Amino acid sequence: MELLAQFIDIVLHLDKHLALLVAQYGMWIYAILFLIVFCETGLVVTPFLPGDSLLFVSGALAAEGIGGGGMDIRILIAVLLTAAVLGDNVNYAIGRWVGGHILRWGEGSRFFNRAAYDKTHAFYERYGPATMTMARFVPLVRTFAPFVAGVARMNYARFFPYDFLGAVLWVFSLTLSGYWFGNLPVVKNNLSLVIVGIIVVSVLPVAIGWWRERRAAAQA
Repeated sequence: MELLAQFIDIVLHLDKHLALLVAQYGMWIYAILFLIVFCETGLVVTPFLPGDSLLFVSGALAAEGIGGGGMDIRILIAVLLTAAVLGDNVNYAIGRWVGGHILRWGEGSRFFNRAAYDKTHAFYERYGPATMTMARFVPLVRTFAPFVAGVARMNYARFFPYDFLGAVLWVFSLTLSGYWFGNLPVVKNNLSLVIVGIIVVSVLPVAIGWWRERRAAAQA
């Protein structure tokens, strides 16, 4: 419970914790941010790391010029974009590798549902590109989408352009929003509420989808 409380405190007061890291580590902050975004997008075991709010607050701190000049917004965007793209590609590669091992289990395996795999593969072949672009803006989904695409063996030539487009839209929109609006008095004085708002808006599509499924199941 104590670890959970500490994590919630970090997420809700990300501006203070990140500003402290900038002051303590200077240029190494880029490496720290790279690692966080890479892990959030590239490892299926770390979907809980802050993504949307981290980008927004990073942009705000870059505009504020913390730590004797602070972060350069151009370098910041380049670092975050590289981390997001590399993370998804590693996640996709892991999915393809794991998927290959799963396929070797064969039809008779109790742990492998070939029909479900075929449906997933068909879904990504038909809707995958749009899925990869939109998934960037949904927590949890953006962590698992490239992994599932890899397991389903979605064609890489289709995967990469739309995944890259999603990364560009995600990084630029949130980082520049923080850069332009993060230091407005009304935003800065209520940044914790803004972070909560970003989290709620990000999770809303998942909640709506879950509610619709529950409603359809109840009607059926």
